Amino acid sequence: MIKFLLWCILFVLCWPLALAALVLYPLVWLLLLPFRIFGIAVQGVLEIVAAILFLPARLLRAI
Repeated sequence: MIKFLLWCILFVLCWPLALAALVLYPLVWLLLLPFRIFGIAVQGVLEIVAAILFLPARLLRAI
């Protein structure tokens, strides 16, 4: 809701910039999508590595 209100204020102050933002936002989102997917994959790999490294400590703690 806040983003919409800020866009409305931008539309009143400078409507060409607001329309450009409205058109370019989906394109920027599509361009950044591969980086988000890569970040999710890297986070998953790091969590697996951490789980493998902490496995001996968890096993010792369970005994």
